[in-house]
Amino acid sequence: MDVPLKERRQRQILELAQSSQQVTVGELSRRFGVSEITIRRDLQDLADQGLLQRAHGGAITFPVAPPEPPVMQRCCEQEDEKNRIGKAVAQLVNDGETILLSSGTTVLEVISNLHNKHITVITNSLPIMNAVADLPSIKLVGLGGVFRRSEMSLIGHLTEQSLTEVRADKVIMGIRAIDLEHGLTNDYLEETLTDRAILRTGREVIIAADHTKIGRVSTAFVAPLSAVHTLVTDKGAPEEFLTALIERGIRVITV
Repeated sequence: MDVPLKERRQRQILELAQSSQQVTVGELSRRFGVSEITIRRDLQDLADQGLLQRAHGGAITFPVAPPEPPVMQRCCEQEDEKNRIGKAVAQLVNDGETILLSSGTTVLEVISNLHNKHITVITNSLPIMNAVADLPSIKLVGLGGVFRRSEMSLIGHLTEQSLTEVRADKVIMGIRAIDLEHGLTNDYLEETLTDRAILRTGREVIIAADHTKIGRVSTAFVAPLSAVHTLVTDKGAPEEFLTALIERGIRVITV
């Protein structure tokens, strides 16, 4: 079956926008031989789908987070930044608290700075479980689920069911991408429901993300920015982005 003309045109508009990061109504009108009103409707349709962002006289694309490599491969990426973020997040944890740590290399850095604290750790991350197993001052609660090999984590219905049975003082979570309009997103659809269930368990949500995750959008929507209480990031994060978070009542810590 032939693709409808409107759908084909919108697909081509999106391809043009992604290749040049910006398109104008006048340019597209001339290129496709249709009225500017028609182009504006096309751009609005694409914006409503979250594929473009409307701008004066046209539209721009969102900076898209690249596909996430396996967890062990990511250990050496932004190593210094992640180490500083891990130390700063650990300072937010108090003796006697229950914390939930999600999977990811940035969150893994938190554990090495918690060895002197008497706390309870809930996690679905096998590397975090292994790290906590050698720390006698920490009580470990491991969540079951389906094994995701690339992330060395447990996800899915069993994990989400387990999460309904626990509560944490703080949730400490890494994220693939964080954007002012699109909030928290990741690039693995099957993990989205698990991430949402993790966020619901804590009284306070702390996002640990280096500057490469900021101002980007990935495939799967996880939660709006209103779900976040604190962002801990490095000094490479854009100042205007951090200011916008502070204006929304989110605490920002840069290291």
